[in-house]
Amino acid sequence: MSFSDSDSSSYGADYKNFKQISRDRLLHEMLRSCKSGDSKSTWKVLIMDKLTVKIMSYACKMADITDEGVSLVEDIYRRRQPLPSMDAIYFMQPSKENVIMFLSDMSGRSPLYRKAFVFFSSPIPKELVSHIKKDGTVLTRISALREMNLEYFAIDSQAFVTNNEKALEELYGDEENSRKGVACLNVMAARVATVFASLREFPHVRYRAAKSLDATTMTTFRDLIPTKLAAGIWDCLMKYKKTIPNFPETETCELLILDRSVDQIAPIIHEWTYDAMCHDLLNMDGNKYVQEVPGKNGGPPEKKEVLLEDHDPVWLELRHAHIADASERLHDKMTNFVSKNKAAQMHGSRDTHELSTRDLQKMVQALPQYSEQIDKLSLHVEIAGKVNKIIRELGLRELGQLEQDLVFGDAGMKDVIKFLTTKEDTTGENKLRLLMILAAIYPEKFEGEKGHNLMKLAKLPPDDMKAVSNMRLLGESLDSKKSSTGTFSLKFDLHKKKRAARKERPNEQETWQLSRFYPIIEELIENLSKGELSKEDYPCLNDPSPSFHGTSQSAPVHQQPAAHSMRSRRTPTWARPRNSDDGYSSDSVLRHASSDFKKMGQRIFVVIVGGATRSELRVCHKLTAKLKREVVLGSSGLDDPAPFITRLKMLTENELSLDDLQI
Repeated sequence: MSFSDSDSSSYGADYKNFKQISRDRLLHEMLRSCKSGDSKSTWKVLIMDKLTVKIMSYACKMADITDEGVSLVEDIYRRRQPLPSMDAIYFMQPSKENVIMFLSDMSGRSPLYRKAFVFFSSPIPKELVSHIKKDGTVLTRISALREMNLEYFAIDSQAFVTNNEKALEELYGDEENSRKGVACLNVMAARVATVFASLREFPHVRYRAAKSLDATTMTTFRDLIPTKLAAGIWDCLMKYKKTIPNFPETETCELLILDRSVDQIAPIIHEWTYDAMCHDLLNMDGNKYVQEVPGKNGGPPEKKEVLLEDHDPVWLELRHAHIADASERLHDKMTNFVSKNKAAQMHGSRDTHELSTRDLQKMVQALPQYSEQIDKLSLHVEIAGKVNKIIRELGLRELGQLEQDLVFGDAGMKDVIKFLTTKEDTTGENKLRLLMILAAIYPEKFEGEKGHNLMKLAKLPPDDMKAVSNMRLLGESLDSKKSSTGTFSLKFDLHKKKRAARKERPNEQETWQLSRFYPIIEELIENLSKGELSKEDYPCLNDPSPSFHGTSQSAPVHQQPAAHSMRSRRTPTWARPRNSDDGYSSDSVLRHASSDFKKMGQRIFVVIVGGATRSELRVCHKLTAKLKREVVLGSSGLDDPAPFITRLKMLTENELSLDDLQI
């Protein structure tokens, strides 16, 4: 059993992004490889377990699988109809239970299938291989037995999750649960390592160091999470070096391992991009949105489930745009369509510039040539309209301004108290999020009676206080906050009297209101790419080979011709004027993607234990364009604010009193 000999390296003539490589491996290296000999033209059954079916569904569509000769997809644990004339492809985790089910399917005189092509999602233990070899009748029916080493969900073209949804509880909860924590880290390490096996990448491993003040201070399990994960990934990589043909001998990329303690604010602050607002404010199930469409023959409106994913070009263009920018672009697109369409103009007597986006939507829907493209446009007009309505109803602009002012040191405790006393109609969740941001910046304000009084002022129940108090489990105490570059620290600006959790970026242009905030990883990734990331705070597990940084590996990355570089401008991708074609706007990225990817430098992988955020995913896309290096985000999961707060409350089983807090 070995990795396929086919070269899946991405450094060929046609650069493929992370998700494309994952998809190609599943479709071509796995499914297509089964079309050989007398199996060449026959339809096959694809059998998967609960994890591998998700791996497949995130990377491929059903149509892709069918195109590779699969006519039926089955669950390994469900009772299945015998199909003795068909071949089966098994894609499964290398667990004892799965191997027993496989042997049960293929042994005896009447196997369920003719032949079996077996692919494991990660390395299989030797004892399970021996177990398979014991059954001679099954061996003769196995056409392939290989390790795919692909055990992650490619949730985005540049992001993956390891499906450790309980990582926050298992790793940051009560200290006695370290056994669960170790098991969680082992699974996560093995799955992250399969990313590098899939892409044939060997990383230079950096990780957040333990934050102990001195040799006399005892480090906790929580403090060592990035260190332990780095060691676990390294062990897996060393095994891959011995078992995978043509696995790189020297470093080909950079890996930075972080945990949620580096940035406690990013998961709870309101992020104003279209993607984040949709998932934060609308009751979406994952990426599913329920749209109301006109009923047939004038009947009542009908509900239709749509997926907001990469196959939707409008979503792809607008998802990282500021909600105000996205709304304007949608109106412009509708106006542009109507102005070029005579039939549409006949439906309205007013000037198209005076029409609302909703009027334009109705006008376009009435046209006979109402196309799929306009269907998508109409969908997003509806979504953006709902989001903007909720923003107005909840008074989020004023709240968002206060949140960002707090983060940048332009507001403080008095401003929060004033907001809570004058804006009593603010929802409980939004008041809680505001207090959590305050606690991240001013932890001492929640000690003892101070915390009680703040909660009473906000009229929040005791259960909500768990979320605030449990933030201490993610971060360090106030006096241990480091001030060195690149760490999460409280910064003091000589011109500001209040404390700040972010420093202003001198060249940043705030085109859209509320676009100042940036997650800490943006700073860390840029420093890593420039070779300026603190080696004390983020040590490297493996000393890179001389050629890795030698004459500055990043030199080709940073010395691009001026025609292709806008790196001196720091305006966020989603905060630029709509008519700019500077390589950052969504339209521009889509137009130039194929040519830009060919000029890419070495990849940067950032893995965050405890859940990543949509703002962090946005930053990875932004920095890919800016640094000319594909930045891939990995995490135990991707959390929106509400689920993150729910998980945070679960870190302590017993309700804590405020008097016990040592924030």
